[in-house]
Amino acid sequence: MEPLRWLRLAAAACVASFAVGASYADDIVIGQVAPLSGVLADTGKDMVLGAKVYFEQVNEQGGIHGKKIRHVVKDDGYKVEETVRLTREMIDKEGALALIGFAGTGNVGELLKQKVLEQANIALVAPYTGGEVLRTPFNPYIFHIRAGYADEAEGIVDQLIMLNMKRIGVMYQDDPFGKAGLAGVEAALKKRGLEVAGTGAYEKNTDNVGEAVKQIAKANPQAVVMISVNKSTAAFSKQIRSASTVAQLVNISVVNPKEISRLIGPDSARGIGVAQVMPYPYSATTGIVKEYQQAMKKYAPAGSELSYTSFEEFVGAKVLVEGIRRAGAGATREKVIRALETLNAFDTGGFTVRFSPTNRIGSRFVEITVIGKDGRLLR
Repeated sequence: MEPLRWLRLAAAACVASFAVGASYADDIVIGQVAPLSGVLADTGKDMVLGAKVYFEQVNEQGGIHGKKIRHVVKDDGYKVEETVRLTREMIDKEGALALIGFAGTGNVGELLKQKVLEQANIALVAPYTGGEVLRTPFNPYIFHIRAGYADEAEGIVDQLIMLNMKRIGVMYQDDPFGKAGLAGVEAALKKRGLEVAGTGAYEKNTDNVGEAVKQIAKANPQAVVMISVNKSTAAFSKQIRSASTVAQLVNISVVNPKEISRLIGPDSARGIGVAQVMPYPYSATTGIVKEYQQAMKKYAPAGSELSYTSFEEFVGAKVLVEGIRRAGAGATREKVIRALETLNAFDTGGFTVRFSPTNRIGSRFVEITVIGKDGRLLR
């Protein structure tokens, strides 16, 4: 090849490379590590979808200060070591400005333990967990938009006591997530002079609940609070009703009722209570629900269904985008954290989030729903 021609081709390649680099440099990278495989795959897919449709809406409207959002997603399979590895990758290789919507108390807890967020000085907004260990003591890098498991436990126990059910058992995942929920129920009962009637644990990333069923059936409580995910909740719900006279089953907010109905059939799922930490997303009675429904219709793949999970991350994405907007055109990770602290009464459209320099718990909203005959949730 002639030297002059080689130089021209090399120069052209450099220009093309620079153009691609400049294009990415103009993006705002928001990273999400979520369980897109494994026992929490359905939940993870909804988590990603909710954030995705909001970011697409923002991009179509011009982005943030003229820059487009690049939503980078990685699958951790709900495995703690993968969460840590992929988060480091998201920070170091992808150059994320902020993070959104991770799942798992133990998974996020390990990020804190290894100081991954602290070392990068990066915000994680709307993690899909209510674990109190992520809230107390105060951690400046995590911005929670959902109520904690202690808040959910308080709401569930209050409802059960109102129904004159005082013998309450707990089925829980044997990890930080499950133990956080168990502690919440114990504290709520203790306030009322009561104790947990019986407990049963199962191993994370399985639906091997046989031993938990046996232990709780032995205690024969009037109601059982389940601190578990979709497959284990479904398996336990079906088995405990065959082994015990338990009258009421209630799960915390991390399950998808349609997935439970699919796994064990609508008749077996009917009547299971599910705590919620977001407003009801199926009726457009507030501005944020209406915005969510319109965005899902426009940007979600055909056949996508509304859910509490996708709605929660849609709200989380709106909160994060507002923080990035307030951080200004030259936003840095530090500026995003400081900007999020100014959302001390941010109305997303009928759902208000409150942060400050000393508060990262944006909401304590809790209500109880029930799975109806067709797998849909009733208020």
